Amino acid sequence: MERRVLFAIFLSFLVLYAYQALVVKPVPKQPAPAASGASPTANGTAAATKAPAAAQAPLQPESVPPAIPREATPIVGDSVDRDVRIETRDVIAVFTNRGARLKSWRLKHYRDQQHQPQELIENRLAGQPLPFTLRTGDEALNATLNGALYSMSGAPVEAAITSPVDLRFEYQDSSGVHAVKQFHLSADAYLVEFRSAVTDHDRLVKAAVVWGPAVGDFAETTRGAQTSGALLFDNNGKVQRLSVKDLAKQPVYDGDFRLAGVDDNYFLTAALTPGSGRVSYQSVAVPPSPPSKDPARELVSYAIEPARDDAPLKFFVGPKDFDVLSTLGPEYTRAINFGVFSVIVVPLLKSLKWVNGFIGNYGWSIVVLTILINVVMFPLQHKSIVSMRKMQEIQPQIKAIQDRYAKYSTTDPERQKMNQEMMALYRERGVNPASGCVPMLLTLPVLYAMWAMLTTAIELRGAPFVGWIHDLTARDPYYVTPVLMGVTQFWQQKITPAAGADPAQQRMMMIMPLVMTVMFLWLPAGALIYYTVGGVLRIGQQYMTNYLIGPPNVRVVRPPAERRLKRVGAGKTEAADTNASGGDTNSKGGA
Repeated sequence: MERRVLFAIFLSFLVLYAYQALVVKPVPKQPAPAASGASPTANGTAAATKAPAAAQAPLQPESVPPAIPREATPIVGDSVDRDVRIETRDVIAVFTNRGARLKSWRLKHYRDQQHQPQELIENRLAGQPLPFTLRTGDEALNATLNGALYSMSGAPVEAAITSPVDLRFEYQDSSGVHAVKQFHLSADAYLVEFRSAVTDHDRLVKAAVVWGPAVGDFAETTRGAQTSGALLFDNNGKVQRLSVKDLAKQPVYDGDFRLAGVDDNYFLTAALTPGSGRVSYQSVAVPPSPPSKDPARELVSYAIEPARDDAPLKFFVGPKDFDVLSTLGPEYTRAINFGVFSVIVVPLLKSLKWVNGFIGNYGWSIVVLTILINVVMFPLQHKSIVSMRKMQEIQPQIKAIQDRYAKYSTTDPERQKMNQEMMALYRERGVNPASGCVPMLLTLPVLYAMWAMLTTAIELRGAPFVGWIHDLTARDPYYVTPVLMGVTQFWQQKITPAAGADPAQQRMMMIMPLVMTVMFLWLPAGALIYYTVGGVLRIGQQYMTNYLIGPPNVRVVRPPAERRLKRVGAGKTEAADTNASGGDTNSKGGA
């Protein structure tokens, strides 16, 4: 296969992928109204229909309609709403005593669009459950557990804590309800450990732990792909990434889980090692803030019902940072979707962070890493260009052979002679038709790996480059980098050796840089820097290779009338070609 054909196929795939990922926006599905008395998971799988009441309706919005709590007098509780603020090295957490739930979880080392600590709890949607909401099969009991004012012990401190903190919330009333919620926060991690105990007239009540709409950073729409979805790890090592569309088909999952939660491109909210149990999901449509006309965005709520009531649940609520996740366990780094080339992506990410340790700017670190990669791959790219040059030199002879057999159909046995003549020509000139493609194919995994790394690495989120580029995960606001990338692609295409003489194919290849420029207008700036710098380096390499191997020695095929004058006994290949000066001399001599 010719390199240009392979390049055209690759570019077509890349354009289609970019169009689907960056331009086409899925239309959010409106939740269907539930039938009277029907469970919201009635259309789920068989596993869902066998679930107990606590799991069959785990995530119904609290506002449709709100359940009426039991009439009872509080025995243990509080009289006013209170917020409890805990600050650690990495997060600022706020708990509310109404329902003893998590109200806010802000990351101190990551900033939102207003340059404030990034909030991961979506607490602005009316009627949606906050994290650590409890859900049982009794709606009146649910309203009591999640609406009562709990008493709190374990006072917060003014400064950031330097040792673990335990919070205990308790509620008891005259109807026999007694609930205790306990939280354990580490001083240096994105972890919160939770355990609960609910009794009703001394009867232990099984309750699912509900986490509301996650991940609550839906305002970050300009930073890469911020689509939320479910993430499940089982103890057999299988990783499931489920979109909102997948969850609509199957919202309930049973199994022995290593991780269960919700993630987007940069953040993760999940229970670690929940063990055997059931996980239920439900999508939540988030309308855009006026005057934005963007479609509603889908977040995902989830509930966990562990098989053991006495076992605590440990939740990770933080960034999908490779080093942070690796401290939890090597298997948790798979929460970052590096794709099929993760074995290459991880060393590239470590190399980028190593380079950044010296430079201190991730934009320039991408430039340096791109240069290093191209230096390493120079022999492969040089070999590919040399092979293309050899193919370019014999194209007139190949075309002459093809023209002689053009009148035969593809099934005619005479066509086999054409292939034999072409193979003889390849052997005579020392050309391997595949030698121009194979070196380029070997570089494609690195290309894909760099793409995966630059579009998923949270280290680039909010990282500036120069001038107008303040965030490497956001698009270039003035579209300078995509235009520069298009110019380098066009330039590179212009100087690439022509492996074929088809004018239509050549025109198509010259149009591809323009198409790619349009498609890549919304690409993250970090990825565009890589493509632009890589294009400039390949242009320089093309000129260097041309200097090393000299100009092409293109042979001219003589007209058929001149070939007939060749001396008797000349081989087919020899009769089919000669250089321009030699052809003229022989022609005159024959005349």
